[in-house]
Amino acid sequence: MDRNTLRACREDPRRTSTDIQISVTSPNEPVPSRRTIRRLCNLLDCMDEDQSKNHSYAPQYQCPTVKHGGGSVMVWGCFPDTSIGPLKRIVGTMDRYVYEDILENTMRPWARANLGRSWVFQQDNNPKHTSGHVANWFRRRRVDLLEWPSQSPDFNPIEHMWEELERRLKRSLIRCQTLLDSMPRRCQAVIDAKGYPTKY
Repeated sequence: MDRNTLRACREDPRRTSTDIQISVTSPNEPVPSRRTIRRLCNLLDCMDEDQSKNHSYAPQYQCPTVKHGGGSVMVWGCFPDTSIGPLKRIVGTMDRYVYEDILENTMRPWARANLGRSWVFQQDNNPKHTSGHVANWFRRRRVDLLEWPSQSPDFNPIEHMWEELERRLKRSLIRCQTLLDSMPRRCQAVIDAKGYPTKY
């Protein structure tokens, strides 16, 4: 089972431990845990690194990346005073029709299930939010809408939530980099422990 696991790791280093677990399991043998599979694959990576410092440049270890500094994802979200609402990924351009679809198929069912009948919807004055098309949706669905003048400052609390989310994501990226920076020490610890558990 260990040999089959190591072979599977070597053939495609980007396979998940779950995929490897399925491929190496036979009816008459115990099922290896995903943790054991990850340990064996990490050990293999460390041994390969020991043999050739440039193994990470081999094509099987390469993952496609975005070269222009990253992409972006547009999402729609909401929250009341009692919980956090749904988060909906927007593919393509957000226009009044996409917005109406989100209101109809994401916001409204969630609000009906979680808020009951007495609530007021707040949105900013973005033109797609205030279009006649969307205004008709609010009227047809009898959704109370908090209104404010078009030139007023944006005091929508979700803007602060987006800022908080961005701050937390940046902290997560720093944490990821710290973990990646620790990989040489982790690999050496695994080599020193001959594949047995380490302090990591």
